Amino acid sequence: MKKILLGIAVVMLIASCKEENKKSAEATVTEVEMPKNEWEILFDGTSLDKWKEFQNDSVSSAWTIQGEALVYTPPSEEERVNHDLVTKEEFTDFILSLEWKISEGGNSGIFWGVNEDEKFKTGYQTGPEIQILDNDKHPDAKAGTTHQAGALYDMVSPAKDVTKPIGEWNTMVLTVNHKENMGSVTLNGTEMVSFPIANDEWDAMVSKSKFAGWDGFGKFKTGKIGLQDHGNVVSFKNIKIKQL
Repeated sequence: MKKILLGIAVVMLIASCKEENKKSAEATVTEVEMPKNEWEILFDGTSLDKWKEFQNDSVSSAWTIQGEALVYTPPSEEERVNHDLVTKEEFTDFILSLEWKISEGGNSGIFWGVNEDEKFKTGYQTGPEIQILDNDKHPDAKAGTTHQAGALYDMVSPAKDVTKPIGEWNTMVLTVNHKENMGSVTLNGTEMVSFPIANDEWDAMVSKSKFAGWDGFGKFKTGKIGLQDHGNVVSFKNIKIKQL
């Protein structure tokens, strides 16, 4: 009887080990071979593991997790250095979805195609920017519509102002698709801008902007997603990306 019970125990142990190995293998496939049509969470309110500061291996105390939000609070002036936040991973063709909330009179932005070559000092030197702004109280809004919230900064004006009141969350979706030479931004359910992202059409837009002649600006098809430090409090949440 003891031998029979021992045999049953051994069989059960082997079966259990096989099941655990199967689960482990499935988890590995899910993590490493995520299908391109699936959303990848970049920030879920609990961790900054997928982020770092520009040309830095870590994230400073200027970026904190408060509740479900990622919040940038500018340090004092004597400690002032650039704290642009960038993804550790690079992306080429994608849909980026997130929510943002700007402080009163505040300014920030979202970059793509950011390159961290040491000759570049900030994210905006290479990464085109989708503007985040308090359209009512920040002076940039008076400089022209290409500087208002939802714009492809200094190049394409937003269709209209659909920003929520200060203190409320805005939902933004950015699409960058090199296969179709198309980029677009939707803010709070309204398409704000659409634009080419390469070739002569892109070059023509850049040539008429403040970025004309900038070495590297908008030149990197593959690059990092960036969240801008513009010296004002800004918050982000529910950041996710789907590769195309």
